[in-house]
Amino acid sequence: MNEKQFTFIDLFAGTGGLSEGFIQTGAKPIAFIENDADACSTIRTRQAFHYLKENGKLRYYWQYLRKAINRDKLYKFTPDAILESVICEDIAPETISSLIERINLKEEKLDILLGGPPCQSYSHAGKSRREKIKDDPRNWLYKSYARFLKELRPKVFVFENVMGFRTAGDSTYYENFKRIVSRAGYKVDSTVLCAADFSVLQNRKRLIIIGWRKDIDFNYPVFKKEKNGYLVGELFEDLPAIKAGESLDKLEYLTKPKGYLKKTNVRNGCPVLTWHESRPNNEVDLEIYRFTVDLWNNKRKRLIYSDLPERLRTHKNLVSFKDRFKVVAADLPASQTILAHIAKDGHYYIHPDIEQNRSISVREAARLQSFPDDYYFEGSRCSALRQIGNAVPPLMARKIAEKIKEML
Repeated sequence: MNEKQFTFIDLFAGTGGLSEGFIQTGAKPIAFIENDADACSTIRTRQAFHYLKENGKLRYYWQYLRKAINRDKLYKFTPDAILESVICEDIAPETISSLIERINLKEEKLDILLGGPPCQSYSHAGKSRREKIKDDPRNWLYKSYARFLKELRPKVFVFENVMGFRTAGDSTYYENFKRIVSRAGYKVDSTVLCAADFSVLQNRKRLIIIGWRKDIDFNYPVFKKEKNGYLVGELFEDLPAIKAGESLDKLEYLTKPKGYLKKTNVRNGCPVLTWHESRPNNEVDLEIYRFTVDLWNNKRKRLIYSDLPERLRTHKNLVSFKDRFKVVAADLPASQTILAHIAKDGHYYIHPDIEQNRSISVREAARLQSFPDDYYFEGSRCSALRQIGNAVPPLMARKIAEKIKEML
């Protein structure tokens, strides 16, 4: 009963995957800052969920998911202060002072600062693309993050990004970031963590930088790899079969939760199945999907683009993007990384059931990222997929949060 409730602020919050893991450990959010309007709406809706759950009023949230009430009505059951904690604005040198003024810390001390600036500029890319993005202003957003550190003085910070942040620009950005936060009074260390080692059924590697104020006793946490023995197909087996472009109202689960879904709380008592919707495809794509799934299911072989019959090839480049079409294999312990590109096409994320013959649905992508089924994404299908692809898996975030909480 007397356990301390740690406070945090989430910068570049995205759809809230990182903060969700901390909230699940009992941490208290003070503010979220994000510039994507749909992602901000997703976080507000999620904060409404947490408030209603804590106050025994979840029936209103279920009504919203069933479309019995609209979002404005849902938000009327949630205090304004909670909704206003989500600040939809760009983080830039000229906005930092005003953003800090808007963050209402009152008498509370900030324990943890979270966040990861947009990572496209740090991603591994060919020389020509690196030349094009070297002047991208997003390259320097880590300086804005460091400015918040200096002003807010949290005990600990967690900075998440792609592995390329450590090597981009001949390591200029990474080394500069370490120097800045050291001058601000923080020790810092980092390592690359894989989501599959945190019971997430996805091979997603990310650089996790953790820093702590020099006046507190802390070290970079030691994370024990978890082997759970589950397979990707367990994420799909309780979901109704749908075809490409199909989205059915009032879908029901096929079975009760069990195995991985039950153990990890991904299927967590939500009575409404949402976002089980797949994008439409043309006949050529669907034939390629069947070819790709058949090749894996019967020969356990990944499709190389040159394997396709010439009549199915839509471009002549047989060298680049050779694995453009890929099955989310049901019989593997982890899938390929879910990326934001899934919002543009689903060719790299083909459902393993040849009868359904489609790319994975929004809900299936969310499950691969370990989002619980009661997590609702606001915006269009493409927006929801982009939010999911950019997110930190909440289950991975929770394991990080638990270790930081234990050490603090």
